[in-house]
Formats: sequence, structure tokens, C-alpha cells
Amino acid sequence: MTSPVMTATGKVSGTHDEGTGVHSFKGIPFAAPPVGDLRWQAPQPVESWSGIREATRFGLRAMQLPVFGDMNFRANGMSEDCLYLNVWTPDPSDAARLPVLVYFYGGGFIAGDGSEPRYDGAALARRGIVTVTVNYRLNIFGLFAHPELRAESPHGCAGNYGFLDQNAALHWVRDNIAAFGGDPGRVTIAGESAGSMSVNAQMVSPLSKDLIAGAIGSSGGIGALPPIPL
Repeated sequence: MTSPVMTATGKVSGTHDEGTGVHSFKGIPFAAPPVGDLRWQAPQPVESWSGIREATRFGLRAMQLPVFGDMNFRANGMSEDCLYLNVWTPDPSDAARLPVLVYFYGGGFIAGDGSEPRYDGAALARRGIVTVTVNYRLNIFGLFAHPELRAESPHGCAGNYGFLDQNAALHWVRDNIAAFGGDPGRVTIAGESAGSMSVNAQMVSPLSKDLIAGAIGSSGGIGALPPIPL
């Protein structure tokens, strides 16, 4: 276990690999569970906790079907309660001020998870980059558009709940990443496939203003996937 790190909502303790020097913190909630009345709503602030929260296991992945054979999840199950992120850092101290990479997984917005080994942030952390992977709502839970949902939205739109989840995670990074050794002024977002489309969406969203300093997109842009009628 690592020494506790204080976030805006409570203390977390992760694991330390003595061989590589990397500290990892898994399954940190960055928003309230989007269940019940919060389904098809913008993500809401997570409640604070007392004591020290063990951040040693990946949070549950978003609801999805097993459609891709190349996905190997380390999360123990799935749930609508899926808004968790993971942090890998070589130096969890306020003074480090290292560059930060926030990665959004691919999967066509119907599958994927921040626990997949191919997105593991330890390799980048060994090179001095604080790395974050983010879960976001998928498929009908993250992209369902309906006029009634649009009417009740403070943003006047619907079908973008997964993107709002990502944005909530970026706000979490801005407010908390310094405690993990990251520089909130040097945050780069990245992703592949649907993750790259997400990067594009965050780049043009006014909600992302002052949250990102750089962006890397691989194989995907806004509008690459057509809407699917119900």
C-alpha cells in the first residue's frame, strides 16, 4: 500500500511497485453513480468519504456486450455504476509537477474499459508521465438521444452522457492530479478509435476550456460513426 493521497473528496491509498517505482491508484470515483434518477443525466459530484479508501482494484466497467474478442478486462464485472478512473504515477507528491496523459479507450462507444492491459499506464509512468485512464458510459446508457431528455438538459442536448463523463473526469484531473505528482496545466488527452472521436469532441467543447493543453487522436474523428435509430 502507498501512503495516502488526499483528493478533494477523501484520502486514497494505492499500490507501489518497488521494482519500477510506479505508484498505481485504481477505481477512484470521479462522479456519483449514474443510476436511478441520474440515468441519462449529466454526471453529478461524488460524495466525500471518511477514512482511507483503498484504490487497489479497478472499478466496475460500463454496461456492454462481449462484441470484441481482443478486449481483456481486469475489472471485476460491469454495472451502471461505472464512473471510475485509474492513476499511475512515478512520484505522488505535490512538488513533482509532471506532465499528465488522460486516455479514453476505444470500442465504438459500445465496449471498452480503462482496465484493459493495453491501456495500462505503468510504462508511461516509468518515463515520468502521470497517466490516467477513464471509464465512461457506453451505448444506450451513454449516447441515448431523445427530445424529452433534451428538454430537461441544462445544456439543451441529449445523447452525450459519455462525453460529459469524460469531461467530469477532466475536471477531476484539474482539481486533484497535483496530489498525484501531475501538473494540471500540462494535461494531454489521447485515445484511439472511439477514444479518438472523444478527443475530438472534448477539443471543440466549451466545457473543456482551460482543462487540456494538448490532444492526441488515433483513428477516429467526430462524425465517423452514424447515429443508430431505435
